[in-house]
Amino acid sequence: MPHSSGFRPASAATPRQMGQHRWLTLGLLVLAALICLLPMLRLAGVAVADWAEGDQSAAWQVLRQRATWLALWHSIATSAGGMLVAMLLGGLFATLVTLTDIRAKALWVFGLMLPMMIPPQVTALAWLQMTGPSSALLQALGMAPPLGSPQPLYSAGGIMLLLGVQHAALVYLAVRTSLLSVPADLIEAAQQAGASRWRAARDVLWPLAQRGLGVGAALAFVSALGNFGIPALLGIPVSYYVLPTLIYQKMAGLGSAMLPQVATLSMLTGLVALAGLALQHGLQKRRSHRLLGHIGQPLQWRLGGWRWCWEALLAIILLAVLAAPLLALLAASLVPALGVRLTPESLSWAAYAEMLGRQGVTWRAGGNSLLLSLAAALLLVLLSLPLAWLLTRRNGLLGRQARLGTWLQGLLELPYAIPGVVLAVACILAFARPLPWWNVGLYGTLWLILLAYLARFWIVALRPVLGAMQELDPAMEEAAQLAGAGMRQRLQHILAPLLAPAIWAAGLLVFLTALNELTVSALLWSAGNETLGVLIFNFNESGESVLASAISVLIVLFVVLAMLLLAHLGRHLPRGAIPWRN
Repeated sequence: MPHSSGFRPASAATPRQMGQHRWLTLGLLVLAALICLLPMLRLAGVAVADWAEGDQSAAWQVLRQRATWLALWHSIATSAGGMLVAMLLGGLFATLVTLTDIRAKALWVFGLMLPMMIPPQVTALAWLQMTGPSSALLQALGMAPPLGSPQPLYSAGGIMLLLGVQHAALVYLAVRTSLLSVPADLIEAAQQAGASRWRAARDVLWPLAQRGLGVGAALAFVSALGNFGIPALLGIPVSYYVLPTLIYQKMAGLGSAMLPQVATLSMLTGLVALAGLALQHGLQKRRSHRLLGHIGQPLQWRLGGWRWCWEALLAIILLAVLAAPLLALLAASLVPALGVRLTPESLSWAAYAEMLGRQGVTWRAGGNSLLLSLAAALLLVLLSLPLAWLLTRRNGLLGRQARLGTWLQGLLELPYAIPGVVLAVACILAFARPLPWWNVGLYGTLWLILLAYLARFWIVALRPVLGAMQELDPAMEEAAQLAGAGMRQRLQHILAPLLAPAIWAAGLLVFLTALNELTVSALLWSAGNETLGVLIFNFNESGESVLASAISVLIVLFVVLAMLLLAHLGRHLPRGAIPWRN
């Protein structure tokens, strides 16, 4: 039936509205290209231009150096070792939490996720304070090795162990997603056919879950490849360099050859990371085992009398990889100096008094981190709301052109997927010179760090908002459009209130991630523009590990409180908005 003359279907937009959609789409595309694509192109341009100069160019010289290929091998080896540790921890937790009737599931998940949310340099510092002859905790327990004993974590094995602990949550999330798709009736059918529980797990459950394990392993490998804090604290003291730490050392040098060499090393690091991402996407697209039809009730195996044994195992693991290092970090912050035995007489709050009362750099770094994190969270939430609308609504250009929306999401994922040190070098090369027309330089300012944060964490803000937008019934928005409400009015007065929990979650995720960031800011900071991550790294490098421990304890407390707030918000969000919510 034809519509009456005064009626227009909600999916149809007026020419004026289509013009608004086009301008909004164009603005978001240009902004994404400027902050996500331009630095990458500049990085590639510098590297390729130097390669073209011949065998004597700085880029070819760094490629002929043994240290480059040794660092590449160290990066691959430590990332692979960390991946195996992450697979073991994440796979175990995902299996027990998802498929069994184990108790206190939220507690186990929270404990596994916490190391991923803690800055990697804090994780490394906590483990360093737990081991070795100078450990205040081991000395208090009478278990410290003799003075002069080597620190066991200053090794490739120590880096692998901590990388695995740091990224085990990625494997957990990927494996859990696969396991949740396995219906209970499928396993019950196999058992009714005579298969034992272990055979059903091997022949039915494992083929359906192995893709998730492969995806999680690839994510853990790529994340470990770009990790800077752990290899820096554990590798640099014994001259064990991976690609990110080698780039950091090269950046400390001077001369005309430095930038081409750093650009070449960054390209090499990025290529390895992109190869890992290609493997991840290949695993996600594998279709060797698929479930047809509706997915029923998820599988829940009863552990019976063995339940307390598995719960004890999880408790022992979390005690070893989380509680003990954090207790050692706390103990290290309560002694007057490194190596002093912690006793009731030697217990001192002097480090906290020094950091909070007499070290002006603490408040400056804390203020910079808060300012950058809040600004990044606010700006990215404001950008993600209209972008999510354009990606999901058919009357938005991106919604009607799925390929363009897919390319845009891929563009936003690129700065988050590649190692942070590569993004930092790209931003330096792209914005080292003053901006045209304004003659304003960003290099050496907080603005450049903020720009890098916007590029790196845009996809983090977009995912919760996009997920909530896809589940939102468009009826109310369509009614407002029929009543004459424009796009801005619908976004402001209808969608924003309905999506408020997801918006808060997105902002908190960005805030928490940016607050603890080190890899990007380690290369972009300058005097007066320090961040908390840089502050901890610099204090530890200068031998002030007690002060570094004190500020790390405060950061851990803040992270725990923020995660608890996110967990509370997760009750009002759709599935997947908070990645670790069970």
